[in-house]
Amino acid sequence: MLDTPVIKAKRLNGQKWYEIDDIQDLDIAESIFTPDDDERVKLMQGRYGGYWRYPKLLDFCYLVNPYFPPAKLKDELRASFDTLLTEYPSGMRVNSLLAAKNFSVRQENILVGNGAAELIKSLMGFLSGKVGFIRPTFDEYPNRYSKENSIDFTPANSDYSYTADDLIAYFGDKDIRNLIVVNPDNPSGNYIPKADLLKLIAWSKNKGISLVIDESFVDFADEPDNTLIDQVILSNNPHLFVMKSISKSYGVPGLRLGVLASGNTDVISSMKKDVAIWNINSFGEFYMQIEEKYRNDYASALVQIRNERSRFENLLATVKGVRVIHSQANFVMVELDETISPKALLKTLLIKHEVLIKELTTKTNGRNYLRLAVRNSEDNDRLINAMKEELGEI
Repeated sequence: MLDTPVIKAKRLNGQKWYEIDDIQDLDIAESIFTPDDDERVKLMQGRYGGYWRYPKLLDFCYLVNPYFPPAKLKDELRASFDTLLTEYPSGMRVNSLLAAKNFSVRQENILVGNGAAELIKSLMGFLSGKVGFIRPTFDEYPNRYSKENSIDFTPANSDYSYTADDLIAYFGDKDIRNLIVVNPDNPSGNYIPKADLLKLIAWSKNKGISLVIDESFVDFADEPDNTLIDQVILSNNPHLFVMKSISKSYGVPGLRLGVLASGNTDVISSMKKDVAIWNINSFGEFYMQIEEKYRNDYASALVQIRNERSRFENLLATVKGVRVIHSQANFVMVELDETISPKALLKTLLIKHEVLIKELTTKTNGRNYLRLAVRNSEDNDRLINAMKEELGEI
């Protein structure tokens, strides 16, 4: 081969390159090299995750806890990697026991899912009659239900904020059999305190309304002791269903974990038959087994993200044309000046700065809103600097 060399090299000077060996590589390369910026934005948004394939990209679109899990927990997962990779996970019954232990409820009152998304799909299939939704919200719920059986409440203010009393007043005379409440809500970050939620639970029980409360982001709220996954609350309110995404709160979205808790053991039992018997993998099962040992680390991580959220909100307020809406989640919704196009800003930040954000025009009837994930200080500073470069500084 030395006599007839077939390998050639080209010295690059800052050009982009990507090695293509298969159809997956080609798919990634197409999103990097397409000359049409709008097409690149479309291709990137259409991936719905997997952005670790783009090492330089900063993802402010999908939501995660940047301060958890700690290194020791990850080391424990690594130490068991070979076993977890080559062994079957336990079935639904055993994983329900693990979840029951972690959340201090009975096994018959809780169900583990391959992320909350799997449980949302299953639960919505068990609801009947009209459902009340709050808009804008996490679309996985309304997208799983027919529009003709959906009744929407949209807060009449620019922060999309609302209270339990607002919901009771609006839905009090509506013919609904179910109500979905995400708390803190996504994308607004609106938060209803626990005492007011208990009032809403009592009202819905009296009205014969099934109440679904998604508390996937509640751990990030300032109020202590705010969870509704409590055996007494569940047992006394069989009309209540509490959803929680472990992926978002605990910073392990790759494991795909979520739980649903309810005093309605019939529905929980039926859902356990509805989802696959091996619906989570061995890595997710092992994580639930060891997670309890790291409760203090988790509490510290929540303090860190609350502090960083406050700092992030203050920095966002210094960007020209940006109005910050206070959040109780691990993201912040902002309103842009009417002269700023959210779609154009998204494109500029992605193409020029390799930062991906979430614009909300489809959720807010064309109004100028963004949802920005709270990441660590270094990442958040990079976004702030990019936004100031494009929009200016107050």
